[in-house]
Amino acid sequence: MDKPSPPVPPARTPSPELQARRAIHWRKTRRLTAILLLIWLLTGFLTVFYARELLHLNLFGWPLPFYMAAQGASLVYLAIIAFYAWRMQRLDRAFHAEEHA
Repeated sequence: MDKPSPPVPPARTPSPELQARRAIHWRKTRRLTAILLLIWLLTGFLTVFYARELLHLNLFGWPLPFYMAAQGASLVYLAIIAFYAWRMQRLDRAFHAEEHA
């Protein structure tokens, strides 16, 4: 037989100050995500889309579109992930430090 679950206590409404800090944190998170998605778009799509126009640019002796398709985009993606993790850790620490202060 199934036991009835215990009653759930009513949720507390966060203070206006906490709501404001959460809104700022969320805005910063969305802004960072939008910027990094734009960088991802520029490196992944535009270098391929404009490959003929970018052929005169060389990187390490290779044409830029070839380099980006071969390995440059992957390196940029890894850098984006690493930067996102580092920056979000700092944002979250700052948010939680304010929350517990």
